[in-house]
Amino acid sequence: MHELEPTSYAEAVKSEAWKAAMQEEMNVIEKNQTWELVDRPLDKRVIQVKWIFKRKLNSDGLVNKLKARLVFKGFAQQFRVDFSETFAPVARHDTIRLLLAVTAQFKWKIFQLDVKSAFLNGWLDEEIYIEHS
Repeated sequence: MHELEPTSYAEAVKSEAWKAAMQEEMNVIEKNQTWELVDRPLDKRVIQVKWIFKRKLNSDGLVNKLKARLVFKGFAQQFRVDFSETFAPVARHDTIRLLLAVTAQFKWKIFQLDVKSAFLNGWLDEEIYIEHS
């Protein structure tokens, strides 16, 4: 498995391996009931989503698996307009550095966690509409 990381959906669908990775992501989204398919409302702001493709490597550098994630294009949001409505904060780099420093100081073990779905699994009070561009 020597698949290169595609740079677009159009490029990814040409590969059976990447199509399988996208289908796995869609299966998780469906299983978690992340969203429901509706007609696009004309009176609501719609946030675009895009596919992110990554190859996960073994310690020997060989490809272990291909991962496709469907993510919000959060960079399209505007502060004081819709930023706080749909933004989900993630760990900041300085927070991660602090945690690694404390971990090293106390000689704690670190474990890697692989999140199966990029979408949060909590319930939202507001409606958010997304669209694949």
